[in-house]
Amino acid sequence: MKINKLLAGAVLFAAVSFNSFSQEKKWTLKECVDYALENNITIKQGENTLLSNEQDIIAAKGNFLPSVSGSLGERLSIGSGFDQVTNQRINNQTTHSFSYNLGVNQNVFNGFRTLNLYKQSQLNLEINKLELARIKDDISLNVVNAYLNVLFNIENLETAKAQYEFSKKQLDQVKSLVDAGVQPRANIYDSEATLSADEQNVTIAENNYTLSLLSLSQLLQVPFQGFDVAVVEIGSPSEALLYNSVDPVLDYAMANRNEIKVAEKNIENAELSTEISKSGYYPSVGFSYGFGSVWSESKNDFQKQAFFRELDVNKGHTFNLSVSIPIFSRFQNKTAVAKSLIQENNSKLNLDQAKLNLESNVQRAFTDAQAAYKAFLAAKKSLESQELAFKNSQERYNIGAMNAFDLEQTRIRLVNAQASLINAKYDFVFKTKVLDFYLGKPLTE
Repeated sequence: MKINKLLAGAVLFAAVSFNSFSQEKKWTLKECVDYALENNITIKQGENTLLSNEQDIIAAKGNFLPSVSGSLGERLSIGSGFDQVTNQRINNQTTHSFSYNLGVNQNVFNGFRTLNLYKQSQLNLEINKLELARIKDDISLNVVNAYLNVLFNIENLETAKAQYEFSKKQLDQVKSLVDAGVQPRANIYDSEATLSADEQNVTIAENNYTLSLLSLSQLLQVPFQGFDVAVVEIGSPSEALLYNSVDPVLDYAMANRNEIKVAEKNIENAELSTEISKSGYYPSVGFSYGFGSVWSESKNDFQKQAFFRELDVNKGHTFNLSVSIPIFSRFQNKTAVAKSLIQENNSKLNLDQAKLNLESNVQRAFTDAQAAYKAFLAAKKSLESQELAFKNSQERYNIGAMNAFDLEQTRIRLVNAQASLINAKYDFVFKTKVLDFYLGKPLTE
């Protein structure tokens, strides 16, 4: 009983410790990206596709080898028949027979179809590897965006709480001024209304933060309960994050992006499909070899022999070399080649379209990053002006030179300027991450 209690206590302690750890764990950006790449269902499906492609390669290799088959047969025949020696009809004859056969079939030539199918199976594996890498890139970028959105909402929440605390202090100050007879009692009601509005803004900011955490946890496919992220301090971004020209980004993307490589490989795949279709015009050559024997017995046999003796006497070898020459295939070969050539042309057009799309995306990302930096600088300058304006308005309000309504309007402009700066900062950081994405740089830095 003592041992059982000790074990139960140890298990309970371990469970509580693990639960406490899971609740306190804060996910870093790198941990989020790594976890998504390791556990995402789409990625796992892509990995299974690669495993299937590897089996296709093994099967394609096997087509170069001969096929070997064997057979055994037992036959019982009851009824009338003809004697093999006298050629006379025999009634109610019962015949037992046994046979075995071993056969080997080898394709000698089929218009290079087997070779091209093997090359195509290898190419399909390369294409799906590139496609999986593209999916991983997209998922990484989505995780980074979701993570930055959480940080954005954390900063917004902190700003909302700071405004709420400021309004509480402002209310206390107004009450003191009213009690001293410096301001009218109506200003208390204005300050209380402002405090209520700020409290509502805190609730909205908390909800946005919770929703952003929920979105990130769903993207990672982890339980939301106890999920939280490590706060990364994102300071004031600088112009150093930008690139002077879009050309280096575009050149690197054209040479290294997976969507371009996939489109190029699809052209090779289409060309192989055309060669496979053309194999229908060539003659095919096949070779086969067989070895077997037969034993039979009936009551009217002219000469009966022992089972193994008869099998030994009747054994034999067969060799066959066949050549099949296509003469008219009801236009099947012609249409197959024509359709393959059309697909080849479509693959080339798809490559052109992929390059146009990539160029458009890179140009847009570069322009967006430039615009986002300008917006950040404007928001920063606006906030500095609004801070000075609010400080001046607050001083004027304290001496009775400004009413509560005008002060509130100045404060609202300050709050909006703070929100605009936070939004502009994170927008600029993400836009630079998109450029890094096209340059192949790690997104977790």
